[in-house]
Amino acid sequence: MSLKQWEKKVLEAEGAEGRVQEIEDELRLATGLTALREQAGVSQRELAERIGVSQPRIAAIERSRNVTIEVLEHYVEALGATLEVSVLQGRRRTPLRGPASRASGAATGETKPSAPKRRSA
Repeated sequence: MSLKQWEKKVLEAEGAEGRVQEIEDELRLATGLTALREQAGVSQRELAERIGVSQPRIAAIERSRNVTIEVLEHYVEALGATLEVSVLQGRRRTPLRGPASRASGAATGETKPSAPKRRSA
C-alpha cells in the first residue's frame, strides 16, 4: 500500500474528520503561543521568570492541548498582550473575558467580578 493509499484510507475512517480538526486546533494553539512569545523576543526561560514558573512548564504549556484560560491569560499578559475570549453564534459575538467583556458589561450596566490574579501557570 502506498502512502497516498494509506492516507486516503485513514481519512475515510469513521471519526477521522473530527480527529483531524482536533489535531489542527492543538497545533494552532501551540504554534500561536510559541509565535507570540518569539515575536516578543522573549525566551521560554525569561517568560517563566515573568510568570513565576519553570522553563519546562512554559515548554509544556506551548505543547499542551488542554490549557486553562487562566494559564493563557498569565502567558499573554507576561508578554504585554491581553487575552480575549468570545463566543460566536452566527454573526453574534458574545465577549466572555477581556476588554470587550468589560466594555459590554459596562454598556449594559452589568459588572462581572474579576478573577483574582494567581501566579500558578
